[in-house]
Amino acid sequence: MKIKQNKRRIFMIGIMTLSILSIICYIFLKNNEVEALSKYGSRGNEVTQIQTKLKRWGYYNGNIDGIYGSQTQEAVRYFQRKNGLTVDGIAGPKTLAAMGISSSSSGSTSSSSNSSNVNLLARLIYGEARGEPYTGQVAVGAVVMNRVKSSSFPNSISGVIYQSGAFDAVKDGQINLTPDSTAKKAAQDAINGWDPSYGAIYYFNPSTATNKWIWSRPMTVTIGRHRFCK
Repeated sequence: MKIKQNKRRIFMIGIMTLSILSIICYIFLKNNEVEALSKYGSRGNEVTQIQTKLKRWGYYNGNIDGIYGSQTQEAVRYFQRKNGLTVDGIAGPKTLAAMGISSSSSGSTSSSSNSSNVNLLARLIYGEARGEPYTGQVAVGAVVMNRVKSSSFPNSISGVIYQSGAFDAVKDGQINLTPDSTAKKAAQDAINGWDPSYGAIYYFNPSTATNKWIWSRPMTVTIGRHRFCK
């Protein structure tokens, strides 16, 4: 009887020990994850990338020194506020992804990164061009891809989409709607290289556009309600 009781005690002690170790590991990993984020007081190459991109896009006016000071923190908050992100002044995985910066703390693989790009591009297409002909939806996605390739724009899908003032769907929150299967397919086609816009880096609706500058751009094609241009 005593042997059985001892075995039971040993078993229970073992279970408790494993539980405690699991909790300690979880806390350790979470703390490391937080420390891996760029935030006030951080230094290094990632901070330099953040400052460089935010300065290029007009969010940051300070020096590019790789030091995450108060100016950088406020610039990050400004970027987050303008792009529908949680405004905490910390450059976490979602904020870095919106800037087009890869973060080791995000733990993403090339496969998950591709899936994330397709989903983000599909959300933009759905917000900007749902109801348009399928070719027109792919063309909107192609404009994003053409901007990624251009030296005049950010060099990532997320960076292009979240560039300040670039797309109405980001400004009015439609970027957060759930895309349908058509938008997802159009996004994948655009990422795969189909470009029915013929190299366009802009598009607009002629019936609603009031900006004189956009009318001056050389037209490549009109699809549905959108005119595509360079």
